[in-house]
Amino acid sequence: MTGREQLASFISRYAPDVAACARRALARMRRRLPGAVELVYDNYNALVIGFGPSDRASEAIFSIALYPRWVNLFFLQGATLPDPKGRLRGNGKIVRNIVLRDATELDEPEVRTLMDLAARCAKNPIDGSRRRRLVIRSISAKQRPRRPVTNSKH
Repeated sequence: MTGREQLASFISRYAPDVAACARRALARMRRRLPGAVELVYDNYNALVIGFGPSDRASEAIFSIALYPRWVNLFFLQGATLPDPKGRLRGNGKIVRNIVLRDATELDEPEVRTLMDLAARCAKNPIDGSRRRRLVIRSISAKQRPRRPVTNSKH
């Protein structure tokens, strides 16, 4: 199976609305970040697709993370970004995120501005002239359910 086929199979395990949002968000990220290396981690808690200039996870600038009920856009070097519209969530020393209710949020002017600034300020920028690559980095043997668990009473 190719990396692209593996990623498609990972995404297909999510609820249809989450999977559709993720597919649309990934398409937008790929158009916006030509030359990025996509690092895929099918982790215990989430499926994460990082976007950076190289195979080194520490250099990733953004990631899309799928959870059972939502999709997040992470700014992996985002703690110092100016955010006058208050779109970024989190208060750690490095990372900030936006919960994507819909992939079209990536096209909103304030999100585009944040992404452009994050890309320009990255320690190692993405070389847009390079060919995009997708690398499956890890697949956790044990994973939380990929779809929301319903609480049903018997």
